Amino acid sequence: MSNLPDRPAAATGAVADFLRAVERLPQARPAGRPGRLLFAVDATASRQPSWDRACHLQGEMFLATRDLGGLAVQLAYYRGFGEFAATPFLTDAAELARRMSGVRCLGGRTQIESVLRHALNETARDRVHAAVFVGDAVEEQVDLLCHLAGQLGLRGTPVFAFHEGSDAAAGEALRQIARLSGGAYVPFDSASAETLRALLRAVAVFAAGGRAALGRLSGPVARHIAGQLPAPGR
Repeated sequence: MSNLPDRPAAATGAVADFLRAVERLPQARPAGRPGRLLFAVDATASRQPSWDRACHLQGEMFLATRDLGGLAVQLAYYRGFGEFAATPFLTDAAELARRMSGVRCLGGRTQIESVLRHALNETARDRVHAAVFVGDAVEEQVDLLCHLAGQLGLRGTPVFAFHEGSDAAAGEALRQIARLSGGAYVPFDSASAETLRALLRAVAVFAAGGRAALGRLSGPVARHIAGQLPAPGR
């Protein structure tokens, strides 16, 4: 019997919806090619603790996909006054960790539009199999973000929006972005590193191995996330 505490039904439902949405997606990549994952993180001032957690956990994505043909991850982030940056696609966890550890969060407004436009540009050059966005706020025109998300959906690049915190308006905007792109939305608590680990692992497995690989993972991942994901903030 599990010794994990009970969680509200809404949390379990959100996790189940997330896993069902991912499992309905088509095969992510041709056999023999590393999956390509865009890992975009809000690096504005309030995000430093979460950035540090993500830096610590990012290696899990590579470990989870070693037997699936590997993973190439591009880190993208925004911070400060209009600063947006992205690394090359990296296949080495240590190199990604090194680059992440050199970034310090700075105050500023969200730039999710920049993230989505960047994802469109990248997948136009070479298919990006999944995009992860981790953030806690949306301070932009939602209609424009939804339009860009829809374009990503047409190109087969689903956005998995991991929403930290309880901002209801941000949650609704991120939910729409995920839905229109063909991805999924999941809220999580800022104190739960285990939840973020499980979410990143699930999407990495999908990006590297497609629906079949995610399906093999879905049982234990579902139990793991359902035991730790807090109720949504609305």
